[in-house]
Amino acid sequence: MARTGVSRWRDPRLAFAIKWIASLIQIAGYALTAFDMTPWNLYLFLAGVLGWFAVGVLWNDRAIMLIHLVALGAMIAGLISG
Repeated sequence: MARTGVSRWRDPRLAFAIKWIASLIQIAGYALTAFDMTPWNLYLFLAGVLGWFAVGVLWNDRAIMLIHLVALGAMIAGLISG
């Protein structure tokens, strides 16, 4: 239930949850990379990058959005070419 005057999408608890879940997913992606588990590592990285992009949108933080859009583009290019 949203607090008075705070939209559900602007609730800081939502961004908090997304950033920690996305971070844990990306850490799992690093672990899979260490064990050469491609493409599963990339799928986790994609989920983590999308999560952090969502946090950038929620925070209206263009720097976070930019870096994760670039990472997303690089990963998609790698998946297509590989």
